[in-house]
Amino acid sequence: MPPRAAHNAEVALSYLRRGLPVALLALVSLFGLPSGSLAHGAGGAPAPSFPATLFAWQPEPLPILGVAVVAAIYLWAVRRVNTRHPRNRVPRGRAVAFLAGLGAVLLALTSPIEAYEGQLFAVHMGQHMLLELVAAPLLLVGAPITLSLRAASPSVRRGLLRVLQSRAVHVLAFPVVAWVLFAGVNWGWHFTSLYNDALESVPLHYLQHGTFMAAALLFWWPAIGADPSPWRLPHPVRLLYLFLAMPQNSFLGVALLSADRVLYPHYATDLRTWGPSVLDDQRLGGVIMWVFGDLAFLAGMVVVIAGWMRYEDKRTVRLDARLDAEEAARRAAAAHPASAQRESEDRVERHRAEEQRQVADRIAKQPDRGGAAAERQAKTDGVQQE
Repeated sequence: MPPRAAHNAEVALSYLRRGLPVALLALVSLFGLPSGSLAHGAGGAPAPSFPATLFAWQPEPLPILGVAVVAAIYLWAVRRVNTRHPRNRVPRGRAVAFLAGLGAVLLALTSPIEAYEGQLFAVHMGQHMLLELVAAPLLLVGAPITLSLRAASPSVRRGLLRVLQSRAVHVLAFPVVAWVLFAGVNWGWHFTSLYNDALESVPLHYLQHGTFMAAALLFWWPAIGADPSPWRLPHPVRLLYLFLAMPQNSFLGVALLSADRVLYPHYATDLRTWGPSVLDDQRLGGVIMWVFGDLAFLAGMVVVIAGWMRYEDKRTVRLDARLDAEEAARRAAAAHPASAQRESEDRVERHRAEEQRQVADRIAKQPDRGGAAAERQAKTDGVQQE
């Protein structure tokens, strides 16, 4: 290992050990948004003490109401689909994942971390990492687009399909574009004055977290693969996609760790008499991005590999069944030539009729054509994801 890399790794381990309480606080917090004067360090929040800090919840009506509305709509759609299609129900795992993502959002927006993210850069970094690497993928595992298409009325479904098939979505959902946007949002916020400005402005801070969330949703969309996308990646490409995200995340974390000056004046001007120094806190934030970010990408790769193995197993079972059926047909043909000839002619006729029906369906402008496509997509996704 090069001396510089070895030194950075040693420093990272040192700050990780020294800043473990702060790191744990960041993990508990998820990605809390600013609320009130304490969100940005004004007023001097007291030194965190465990376990008292973990129980200092600050319930706010807006996030609670928003999460409740989204959860109610999702559960209504699940019930509607399960009632209309009892033999092709929404997988329970998807619903659990989506609700867990909403729970993470609710925990973030009402957690006691709101009092400290403006005073500790490491806590703020933990918020960003958990916003991008926990909440976003959990929500996408719930396949909200597929559920919306299946539950919507024909007119609403047509509108949703028009949006999904629009040029803007094709461009934004292109994996290279989504990857670059994800990296650009992180580098752009952390190495411009916007990051410090967001610490001084509540609306800009909302915008910051919103852009992190939006970029993360675009980034994880092709990797999760639970929803229909203009660009569907095969499993090997998903692995490469996630693997390539690790270096840029590591480089950003190492850049923050290696900085020899305070990058964000807000933390330097905050009158805090407890916790690590401002520079140590900044370096700990770099460690959190480096270590926990890479671990999250590795976890995503493991999930992709597991899904790939399940997909290959199911495909092998289907292939074996088809080969067995063909072998049985050949044996029956050898034993009863006349009957086998009639059966072969019937299969050809059925195949020709099916092709004609499919051509007619594509030509005809059926009002519920989008619903059928959504059903077929949902069934395919169910085979690949379950």
